Amino acid sequence: QVQLVESGGGLVQVGGSLRLSCEASGSIFRRSTVGWYRQAPGKERELVAIMDGGSTNYADSVKGRFTISRDNAKNTVYLQMNSLKPEDTAVYYCNARGYWSVEAKYDFWGQGTQVTVSS
Repeated sequence: QVQLVESGGGLVQVGGSLRLSCEASGSIFRRSTVGWYRQAPGKERELVAIMDGGSTNYADSVKGRFTISRDNAKNTVYLQMNSLKPEDTAVYYCNARGYWSVEAKYDFWGQGTQVTVSS
């Protein structure tokens, strides 16, 4: 079982920046599709950013402001968040999914880290 641990959340003012980190207990990110998701109170969890190999995709609401990156040597994935807005307030979750083998899928989630943007 692989554990994912997020950190870096907190309280920030509008226009500020935060960098979230997601550290894995094993060398899993290099073989995984990795994503950051968020869930605001009363809303469903939504995809924020995803990285699959060398390609990345972002939700329209964060394009140009957020950047997902990966450091395989540190088993860590990052989410750099700039120009933060109140609507970015949510719990942010890290996810890693993939296949150990043809029929053995895995799908790991972190415990979440709270991001609060104050106006």
